[in-house]
Amino acid sequence: MPRIDDYEQARELGVKQLLEKNPELVARFSGAEIQRDREGQMSLSLRFQNQRIAVTWPGFRFLNEDSQEDLPIQQQILILHYLHGAWASSGPAAAGEWISFQEVPDGRFYMDAFNKRAKIPLVQAFGDRPDQMVDLAKKLYGATPFDQGDFSVVVRALPLVPVALILWRGDDEFPAEGNLLFDKTVPRILSAEDIAWLAGMVVYPLIGVAKKKV
Repeated sequence: MPRIDDYEQARELGVKQLLEKNPELVARFSGAEIQRDREGQMSLSLRFQNQRIAVTWPGFRFLNEDSQEDLPIQQQILILHYLHGAWASSGPAAAGEWISFQEVPDGRFYMDAFNKRAKIPLVQAFGDRPDQMVDLAKKLYGATPFDQGDFSVVVRALPLVPVALILWRGDDEFPAEGNLLFDKTVPRILSAEDIAWLAGMVVYPLIGVAKKKV
């Protein structure tokens, strides 16, 4: 389990990497928008899990634009890595071809983390009520229909990173099953570790909303 100082060091490194970059290019390649307030303070505005996030530059404060609350440090690190990865890869558009997590470079190494953070919780929470996953994903994330499995949707987790959530019904012989798929361009933007974190960040809010409805 990472300690808070590990997160802080990762955040500092991510900020240092981005400070060396042209913010206009970072915005262009990541799907963010440049904004300036009345005092001339610049920020990058982008959608993260269907929420509008403002990243001040060069201060690097991460704010939910609706609530004006700071993002958790894990989400800040992920967005820093996303912005840098999008800049480094010149903002690849989604190819519309899907890969599993184990097909991501180093994905097998992080497979256990991915399963524990995303795949297993998804199936445990929605395996016997897959239609609820679809409904909640549409309401929470503005998810769009997908054509795999028995129930599936695509969540635009970040501007260049769609994530597909898929469930198969169980029956008398086989239990319910599920998976998450990613556009084949995602390894150009995020590492396997980041993708595993992102998958959990997509799944757990759905579970939290589902529990409130029980």
